[in-house]
This record gives sequence, structure tokens and C-alpha cells, in this order.
Amino acid sequence: MNNEKKKAPGASKAFGVLLRFHRERAGVSQEALGLKTGYSKSQVAMIERGERRAKGNFVDIADELTGAQGALLAVAEEVTASGIAAWFEDYLWEEARAAGIHKYDNHLIPGLLQNEDYSRAVFASERPPLESDEIEAGVTARLERQQVFFRKPSPLITFVLEKAALTKPLGGKNVLRKNLLHILDMAELPNVEIQLMPEDRETHAGLNGPFTLLETEGRREQLVYVEGQGGRYFLSEQPDVGDVFARYSTLRAQAFPPEESVRRIEQVAREL
Repeated sequence: MNNEKKKAPGASKAFGVLLRFHRERAGVSQEALGLKTGYSKSQVAMIERGERRAKGNFVDIADELTGAQGALLAVAEEVTASGIAAWFEDYLWEEARAAGIHKYDNHLIPGLLQNEDYSRAVFASERPPLESDEIEAGVTARLERQQVFFRKPSPLITFVLEKAALTKPLGGKNVLRKNLLHILDMAELPNVEIQLMPEDRETHAGLNGPFTLLETEGRREQLVYVEGQGGRYFLSEQPDVGDVFARYSTLRAQAFPPEESVRRIEQVAREL
């Protein structure tokens, strides 16, 4: 992804840069730090790149071993308080400035459409499990992220969702019902369109799985963001970007129109 001029380091990246500075100044190798903390060399490298969050007593040991005199401890508190996964910071930086945000999801209500209780149930489902303070920080960050709906100038935000994403009762049926009502409220915003995919389609453009499309400031650039079990990545080069945008256009054409989608979401909520 070629956007070096626009990148703004988040808390996890700031911690990683500081860790590397103090480690190299102290003459401590990644292997040595890993041996002391129970991490592998590659895991230490991921922390230094801001791709992984340090847990357990890693920060305490690293601060003492590198002679950081509390600097690592102080920055680590900001990482935990942010509630944002290290690997998600680059995406959020782009999303907060995007002129267009377009999301296809097939198994979960997207974070931008989650209410507080549903979001908490999602974080509580993480494996390995998160600590309670990490869950609450994540919920707070997710709700704050939703201010993008009300940003000026308003971005165009569209969703194509499978019905399965709206029927999985995370947190219980009452939690799901309230989130569906929240989705209906969001669908009334003039810059938001939500479409539901028919369950009986014999052809389907979304078989490769969920993805997010971003149109950057002034629509000068298009980006594709994909998450999977093995990692997360951006696509920023043609023809890959154009192919996924075309796929999303087909998904929108295959889905119910926004008005019909709203009626069907209301029906799902009534049946819970």
C-alpha cells in the first residue's frame, strides 16, 4: 500500500518504535528479549512493527532489560487504553477520512453498525479471550469510531449484508433485536444505504468472503481492505482494486433494494 505520506502512527506503532529504540540502544537483540519474555524473535519483531500488542509481563521485563526507565510502561498504558487492535490502526486512519465506505459482510453485523451490547458480545467471543478491561476499551473505541457517520462532509456509507449476519444471536436474542433496531435507525441517515442479500440466489458475487472498500479524500484513490484468519491486508493497485469494486457493484445489484431490505430487517427483528 503506497501511502507513506499519509500514515499516522497509532499507539501500538509508537510503542513499537520506542521499544526498538531502547532495545538497540541497550544492545539487546530481539532473540535475547524474546528469551527473557517468553516470546519468539518473530513475535518481538511484530510488536516493534506495531502489528501485535504486548501482553503479560513483557513490558515490565522489556523496560527493565533495555533501561527505558519507565518510558515503555507509560506508552504501553496508551496502547491498552486505545482499545484498538495494533493491526487495525492503519485501516481506521483511512476510514476516518474516507469519502466513501462500502462493506460486504456475511457472518457478523459490521462494527460500524454494532450497538454497545452487541459489540461487547463480539469482543467477549474473542479467542484467546480478552481481559475485561480490554473488552471495555474495545467497545468504547468501536462506538467512538461510529462518529464517521456524522462527519462533515458526510461520507457515503453502504452495506451489503447476508441474512445470516443479522440472525446470529450474539449476547442473546434481546441483544440482537436491539441491534437490528439500531441498524434501522442508521438506515434512515441520508448518507447510509443498507441492503440485504436474498438467501435463495443461485449466483453470488461474494463467495470470496467479506471485504471493505474505501474511497479516499476527494475520491482520488480507492482501497480494498480484507481480513482473514492468516492476516489483514490492503489492496491498492490495479487491476485488483477495480476487480473488487466491480464485485461490490454486482453484489449491490444482486441484493434487495434499500427499502425492501429495511422491511426485511424489521421482520427479522419482529420474529426474535
